[in-house]
Amino acid sequence: METINIRSITLSGIIAALYVAITFLLSAISFGPVQVRVAEGLTLLPIIFPEAIMGLFLGCLLANILGPWGAVDIVFGSLTTLLAAVVTYRFRHSYIAYLSPIVLNAFIVSLYLYVFFRIPYWPTVLTIGLGQSIAVLGVGLPLLRLLKARSKSLPFS
Repeated sequence: METINIRSITLSGIIAALYVAITFLLSAISFGPVQVRVAEGLTLLPIIFPEAIMGLFLGCLLANILGPWGAVDIVFGSLTTLLAAVVTYRFRHSYIAYLSPIVLNAFIVSLYLYVFFRIPYWPTVLTIGLGQSIAVLGVGLPLLRLLKARSKSLPFS
């Protein structure tokens, strides 16, 4: 039982660290109403690793604490990523898993950017949705396929 907890904590920590590192390595495109937060490609990991849910939440929380949008993004952005990760895990055998990070971020992030910063809602839905699509389908999907193909040799599988 102890190794399961250590394994889960370790995998969550690795995912959180990767999320923060990728976000800040590409910080010029990771924040704002027009963004491609490449680290969001990791939001497909709950399909094969349930531990990724907590890692994604913590990684996004840390990235948003260090990011430019303040408390609003820290709370709502991090909770949106948590919700997307939970939905992705829950519907891991469905296309909903692949769409949830895109759709939830597009609509929820755009909503709080509109409410708190008066950034136009519908254009922001489109730009956030496009950025999420690039991250999730362009980065996350190939990563997921690679991990599934090599799952027998992974230390965490």
